[in-house]
Amino acid sequence: MFSVFGRWYKRKFSDPDAAMLLILILISSALLLLWGDMLMPVIVAAVIAYLLDWPVTQLNRVGLGRSPAVGLVLLCFILIMVLLAIGLVPVVTKQSVSLAQELPTIWQNAQSWLLTLPDKYPEYVQFSHIYEMMEGANQRLVDFGEQALSASIGSITSVAALLIYFILVPLMVFFMLKDKQYFTASISRILPKERRLIAQVGNEMNVQIANYIRGKVIEIIIVGAVSCVTFAIMDLRYALLLGVLVGLSVLIPYIGAAVVTIPVGVVAMFQWGISPEFWYLMVAYGIIQALDGNLLVPILFSEAVSLHPLYIIIAVLFFGGLWGFWGVFFAIPLATLVKAVVTAWSTSPEQLTASEKA
Repeated sequence: MFSVFGRWYKRKFSDPDAAMLLILILISSALLLLWGDMLMPVIVAAVIAYLLDWPVTQLNRVGLGRSPAVGLVLLCFILIMVLLAIGLVPVVTKQSVSLAQELPTIWQNAQSWLLTLPDKYPEYVQFSHIYEMMEGANQRLVDFGEQALSASIGSITSVAALLIYFILVPLMVFFMLKDKQYFTASISRILPKERRLIAQVGNEMNVQIANYIRGKVIEIIIVGAVSCVTFAIMDLRYALLLGVLVGLSVLIPYIGAAVVTIPVGVVAMFQWGISPEFWYLMVAYGIIQALDGNLLVPILFSEAVSLHPLYIIIAVLFFGGLWGFWGVFFAIPLATLVKAVVTAWSTSPEQLTASEKA
């Protein structure tokens, strides 16, 4: 047993480049686990700078200087965020408040409908089962309300952290974009000389994540816009709120689409009941999801992340449980990183040289 492990260790880590890659992964993981909360503004700024680097580079190619290009791109990005905050956020917030106010009525109607089931299906449903289920659901709703109230009170103290994001993050993004060459050279000096695998992983991640992020942004816009228009045409209440939720649900593959179906179905059933309008809406919603999964995703991500669906679901569950929202948000890039590391470790120097010559 130990001899097998020893041979595996020599085969994978006798190469100094592999050892340096392992050390870099361990150090980076330790920094994120120990100081991830404190470093989160820096990480967010780095992600935004990475996204905005492509338009800055394109402006450089047409002759605009680095600093003016950075200022122009950052100004456009801030204006877009402000327009979204002014035009979209208030409407979504208003619809969210209205939906929250109607939730007790929706739950009361659901209870009334559940109580009719024993009369309709006495062989399968008993009153005692319905009462036990409703009592458990009511207790969970009370617990959820208490948690939401405590979270809202606790969020008041996070105003200072919000100011940090609004003030310091744009400044950090500006300097990261403006002095990109300086920071790249500084990081290069810190890294060890044995960095063949580190460079291989970095190059693969750069191509994969750039394609993934661009495709995901386009997918969110298309799916969200089509959902909003469809819901509005069918006169569904809270059309904008539900459309935004459907658009954002694509951030979490498979799981997001399944979760967001619940509010869409609940609102439609509360508005129309089990009627033809309800089924028309659900069919339209199913068509949107089908077109997204079978047409839009293959077109947008044909050259992006090539991960099996099972690996994606495992990554969402694992990184989401580890880092919450940010873990879910970065689950696929992190899974891509794991895949790139495994590929790099599985590639010997001789194989890499042969592939480069080919």
